[in-house]
Amino acid sequence: MKKFGSLLLVSLLSGAVTLGAYKFFLEPNNAGKLTLATPNYAKNVNLGAENIDFTVAAENTIHAVVHVKNKTVSKIPVMDFFYGYRGDREQTQIGTGSGVIITEDGYIVTNNHVIKDATELEVTLNNNKSYIAKLVGTDSKMDIALLKIDADEKLPYAVFGDSDGIKVGEWVLAVGNPYNLNSTVTAGIVSAKARNLANDGIQSFIQTDAAVNPGNSGGALVNTRGELIGINTMISSPTGSYAGYSFAVPSNLTRKIIEDLMQFGNVQRGVLGIEGGELNSNFAKELGVNQTQGFYINKVTKNSGAEKAGLSKGDIIVQLDDKKINSFSELSAHINTKRPNDIVQVSILRDGKQKTIPVKLTKKEILNYEFNGIEFEDIDASDKKQFRIKEGIKIKSISNPEYAEYTEILEGAVILSIDGQTAKDMETVSSYLAKKENQKARYQIITKTGQMYSIIM
Repeated sequence: MKKFGSLLLVSLLSGAVTLGAYKFFLEPNNAGKLTLATPNYAKNVNLGAENIDFTVAAENTIHAVVHVKNKTVSKIPVMDFFYGYRGDREQTQIGTGSGVIITEDGYIVTNNHVIKDATELEVTLNNNKSYIAKLVGTDSKMDIALLKIDADEKLPYAVFGDSDGIKVGEWVLAVGNPYNLNSTVTAGIVSAKARNLANDGIQSFIQTDAAVNPGNSGGALVNTRGELIGINTMISSPTGSYAGYSFAVPSNLTRKIIEDLMQFGNVQRGVLGIEGGELNSNFAKELGVNQTQGFYINKVTKNSGAEKAGLSKGDIIVQLDDKKINSFSELSAHINTKRPNDIVQVSILRDGKQKTIPVKLTKKEILNYEFNGIEFEDIDASDKKQFRIKEGIKIKSISNPEYAEYTEILEGAVILSIDGQTAKDMETVSSYLAKKENQKARYQIITKTGQMYSIIM
C-alpha cells in the first residue's frame, strides 16, 4: 500500500437499480407511473438569455413544485435544581423545503434532509391546497426521499428528462421555495457535470449557477423545455446563502431511486467490485503508467462481478458502455443507473492495449450495506477467529455525523444482534433493516478491543 501512498482510494461499492417491474410510459396521465419526455435534443444554439423563451417551462414547472413543511416534535428533560428530574417537555421545530410532483396521483420527490426526523409532513400545492404526506422511503446516501399525498384531483406533475443528455453551458431553471417565497424561478447554465463534493466519488451532482437558497432543497431543476433534469440539493457558500454555485441530483439517478422505493421499499444497489483512484500526471508517474486519464484499479473485491469477469489490479477503466470515464464520479454516475445482474461493457487498458470486458453487476448486499449512515459488511474467517463467533456482521464505516465522535470505537466492531434478532449475515440484516419504519435500531456489538455494548443508533 505504501507504493500507492498518495493515490486516493475509493471503493466502487455503490451502484443503482434501473426499472424492474415498472415500465416507462411516454404518454401522460398514468397514475403511479413516471413519465419520460420524448427524446428531443435540439438545443437553443447561439442564443443569449434574452432570445430564449423561459416562460412555458417556468409556468409548467411552478404547478408541479410544492412546499414541504417538516414538523419535528422532540422531548426535552425538565430538571429542577432542588428536586431533580420532573418529566419531559415537548419542543416543536418546523423546517421547510420544496418537492416535485412526479405522478398525477400524488407521488412527490424531495431531499432526505428536508424530511429527516419528521413527526409530521405537510405539503402545500401551488393552488394553496395542503395535504398531510406519507413517507414512502428514503436514500440518505443520495439525499433523496419519496412522499405520497392523497389528493381529491389529478395533479400536475413534472416530466423526466435525460440528465445524461444535458451539456455544460445549457440553460436551466431552478424552481422552489427559498426563504418561504413560494413558486420562485431562477435561471442559469449547467456549470459542470458529475461533480463530487464529498471526495468519495459516490455522489455525482449537476452543478449550475442558477440561484438556489435555503428552502430550494428538493425543488426542480429543469431545462428550457420544462423537463426535469435534477433535484436541487445544496449550495456551496461560506454564508449559507447563494454565492455562485448550486448542485442537483441528476434526474436519471433520482428516477432510479424512486422506482426502487416504489417497487421494493428500499434502494437496491449493484456494484462492480473494485477499488482504485483517478489518474492524473502525478499518480500516473507514481504508478509508472503513461495514461493520465481514467480509473486505475488497485484492488478487485472477492466474489464480485469484476473478479468473475477477469478484471485485475493494474487495469485502467477508460469507458463504460458508451460513456468515457475520466473520474470515479463519472464511473459511479453510470453504475448508479444500473441494477444488480445488469451487464456493463467495461473498456480497459491493459499492457498498452484496449479491450472490452462484459461485467455482471453484483448485488451490493452480498458485499456491504448502508443504513442510517452506517455501512456494514460480512465478517470473514479471521474475524470469526478473533472474536470467537460463528456469525455476525461488521461495521465498515460511519458517515452519519451524529456518531462522528464514536467512529474510532464503532468502526471495525462486530454486530451480534439488531433489535434482538441475530445478525446472521448481510443478506438477513439488509432484509430486516429495509422493512424498518424508522432509522434507529438497537445493536449488540463487540468492539475491536473485545468490549461488549448494547447501543441505539
